[in-house]
Amino acid sequence: MAEKENAGYTCDTCEYYVYDEDWEEYVCAMRLDEDEMARYLNSKSQRCVYYKFYDEYKTVQKQN
Repeated sequence: MAEKENAGYTCDTCEYYVYDEDWEEYVCAMRLDEDEMARYLNSKSQRCVYYKFYDEYKTVQKQN
């Protein structure tokens, strides 16, 4: 998935945006098949349909 800023949010706040130790950089961990990737790359929309807001406080609340 391409790293691009989306209208209203960025990849930085996405749950799927993780640090890859092998590449030593942040990457999108959303696994897309070939058709999904082609659809995403050819989309005219500025928003990523796979975006999922990462809320670390939500995770902590579940632990309590």
